[in-house]
Amino acid sequence: MTAELVRGQNHALPQTRLEIRVSAGTPVVAGATLGDERGTVRGIEWIAHPGSPQLPGLEVSQQAAADHRLAIDLEALPTGAHRVTVLLALPVGVGGPVRFGAVPAPFVAVTGLDGTEIASFTLTDLDAESAVSALELYRRQDAWKVRAVGQGYAGGLAAMLADQGVTEPAALAGTIQEAVTRGLARSVAPPPPRTPEGDRVRHATGSADHRPTAPPPAPEPPEPLPDPAHTTQPHTTQPHTAPGPAAAGPPAVGTSVGGPINYAHPRRQHAAPPSPPPTAPPAQPGQPAQPVAGDATGWSMDERLYNQIWGMFEDLARAVAAYRSAVDFAESRMDQELDRALSDPRNRIGGAGDRAREAARAKRDELASRAREALDRDLAQLAAEAAVVEPALPSAYAGWGNPVWHAHRIPMEMPMALRIGDLHLPERTDLRIPLLVRLPLERGIWVDSGRAASEAAALMDADRLRRLAMETAVAHAARLLAVYPPGEFAVHVIDPAGSAAGPLAPLVEAGVLAGPPAAGPGGVASVLAHLTRRVDLVQMAVRARAADSLPPDLDTGEQLLVVNDFPHGFDDRAVTQLRYLADEGPAVGVHLLMVADREEASAYGPVLDPLWRSLLRITPVADSHLADPWVGHAWTYEPLTVPQGSRVLEQVLAAVAEARRAAGR
Repeated sequence: MTAELVRGQNHALPQTRLEIRVSAGTPVVAGATLGDERGTVRGIEWIAHPGSPQLPGLEVSQQAAADHRLAIDLEALPTGAHRVTVLLALPVGVGGPVRFGAVPAPFVAVTGLDGTEIASFTLTDLDAESAVSALELYRRQDAWKVRAVGQGYAGGLAAMLADQGVTEPAALAGTIQEAVTRGLARSVAPPPPRTPEGDRVRHATGSADHRPTAPPPAPEPPEPLPDPAHTTQPHTTQPHTAPGPAAAGPPAVGTSVGGPINYAHPRRQHAAPPSPPPTAPPAQPGQPAQPVAGDATGWSMDERLYNQIWGMFEDLARAVAAYRSAVDFAESRMDQELDRALSDPRNRIGGAGDRAREAARAKRDELASRAREALDRDLAQLAAEAAVVEPALPSAYAGWGNPVWHAHRIPMEMPMALRIGDLHLPERTDLRIPLLVRLPLERGIWVDSGRAASEAAALMDADRLRRLAMETAVAHAARLLAVYPPGEFAVHVIDPAGSAAGPLAPLVEAGVLAGPPAAGPGGVASVLAHLTRRVDLVQMAVRARAADSLPPDLDTGEQLLVVNDFPHGFDDRAVTQLRYLADEGPAVGVHLLMVADREEASAYGPVLDPLWRSLLRITPVADSHLADPWVGHAWTYEPLTVPQGSRVLEQVLAAVAEARRAAGR
């Protein structure tokens, strides 16, 4: 049975040799890009288009046409390719339509080699766009899935390629369009005969029970969610893949079936991690595969778990987006049917109008129920995976309640990332996805102590909320100290009024701070001057390539500055220095962890706005303020809390102090 997808929905692929069939009703350009496990296109050699139609395991059409068949062998893709994105674009300069809103809605289907449809997707709701990412085939837990994307680009092919991370996208788009123009100038043989089912063109009004609609735009929350796919330096959530040697493996043996792709690759190079990831035991017939912790790509168990967690986040985001889109469509369809029925005055008399209402509502309920069943099935699979993954997490990825912290030993190497909380959506609040940020930190963290942050915060006593915010900051500082090698991470504290003595007691008593908490104007100025000097000296040494000339008393390890109750106790010079540290510090190992109430600081005017925007906002209580711009979700952030009555925080800090003494730091 064919799965008719809506935008954002995914579906498992039962086989790896496939065809992508495109019916557009007007000539379009069809192409495909390959992406690695992060979705990055490594170069033009990973792009199939009319000017270069063949890649290992992939072939696209050489010219624009109303119908296309793209051949894909997922097992024969180049090593490192984990994603195939199917792209459609309107040809330019040939006198045809210039936007998809003026043509029938394109229909895309994934089929087996025998023509059996596996999944289909009708690209509706396009208007000014002249290029669109239609489908995405991606590897998930050693299996392949297809996802309906439908992301349009009014900027055309160049904008779409730029969004894929392609360098010089405008030049490549020009090359593709030039190849299309040459192809249209040649005579084209008619396509081979097809079944009526394969030739159909579905229009927006011809969709049966689902209308693929874009997810509703997200409100503008204070903080965008860290992006797991794209980085700058790198980004806090980009998986790091260590380079590995490419070992020549045996040639892949296969037989070409009815197409120009040669499935035998005698020169194919195989690169694999030093130890293969664990795999799930074979599933019983009719039963879903059993989840396994670490069942993702990566060169270490930490990296595989990191990638698996972000895969779970992505699956949850898209499953909920598909459900919300289907429910919105059901409501819209009911409204349209009621409008049509009641627009006839004859239906307003007697029982015809009541029957029309009942029929429309029954159809709405049926569509919503089917969407909820699909969502519940996806959520159950993710919940089973989370139940397996959570106990297997290392300390850096684990919550405070995980027993792994009781056996924690200070590592000799910094981990990839650190858990700073959990994320969940209202469709299933008990399904929590760990929120990981990459190490070393690339941006500071702001713990919001304001009462207006959320409903829970608004109902809490202001003093209690400020104390809870500082306790959250102390817990994060302790986690950072615990996952860095001894002596490679230092924590400084500014507490101008000395109001945080209680929450700071675990750090002070363990003796793990770089110095006593700074209080008063003199203490604030001294700490800021010390860290500003460090940033200046390291920057000059890096630019001059003279790291050996740094003063011997300069601590080159990572530095964290914890600031309580900002901006109280800060004059204009101190605020300027703090902004400088926020902007320039992360690149040279100086990071900020601030506890502040944004509303209280509003009296200082817009001078502090750049500082707030540069920090990642978290809260000491649950708050739905993290935005996912791709699908429009507002995720609820849950802070990590130490279990009631537990001494795990003190035990971890004692281990940090002991490791420093043993290392002579």
